[in-house]
Amino acid sequence: MKIARYQIEGRILHGVLHDDGTLERLAGDPFTSLAVSGERDRLEAVRLLAPVERPRVFGAGLNYAAHAAESGQPVPPIPMLFMKPDSAVIGPEEPIVYPLEAGRVDYECELTVVIGKTARRVSEADALDHVFGYTCGNDVSQRPIQFAEMKLGTLLIGKAFDSFCPLGPVIVTDIDPGDLRIRTRLNGKTVQDSRTSDLIYSVPKLVSYLSQAITLRPGDVILTGTPAGIGPMLPGDVVEIDIEGIGELKNPVVAEAQSAQR
Repeated sequence: MKIARYQIEGRILHGVLHDDGTLERLAGDPFTSLAVSGERDRLEAVRLLAPVERPRVFGAGLNYAAHAAESGQPVPPIPMLFMKPDSAVIGPEEPIVYPLEAGRVDYECELTVVIGKTARRVSEADALDHVFGYTCGNDVSQRPIQFAEMKLGTLLIGKAFDSFCPLGPVIVTDIDPGDLRIRTRLNGKTVQDSRTSDLIYSVPKLVSYLSQAITLRPGDVILTGTPAGIGPMLPGDVVEIDIEGIGELKNPVVAEAQSAQR
């Protein structure tokens, strides 16, 4: 099942996306019930939004073996985690804002977990029972600030600029996250191409590990890490994240206007 969050005629709704290009409206919140209202909308008549509204965003760094190798870093002995603010989250086709600080800003395609049921101290064996589904994510990163922070043992601003967490286009509820093809295309050229089987810490491990300390709530999202092939993007570029069974998340890159500076 594919669940979309979308806007039509000034209303924000959730719906089940069908193969015929229609969205069957849900009666309410998908984390409460998947009951449908009976009304339908055409996909081309709506604007897709980030599939979760203002989520808590957890991220995993250096979580693909090939990416750790290309970075010259050892495999983390425990999951290397960070958070992004909800203000970083944008949806399909919304612009990634290249900040005034410039420097190198990288794309990072990531399988993204959406929590569906409260999870506290769950086992790996039971972790997927608490997952609602999966979407595409782009863990946009401003490298100069990120690397300066990491030397101090911190990680926030380099990952946290507004628009630095595109999510979408839909949440898929019924796929196995263990071996999905995951790709990034920059201006139509494939620059990342891997499979989630290269993850160091699996989806069940990440969910279980986080839940030992933090009560995970419906609507929380977990960026599971990026594969090898990271690289920079610039204003004018278009970035597409494509994950098998989920779909394509597409975002343009635009320069931050000088007038936006406060």
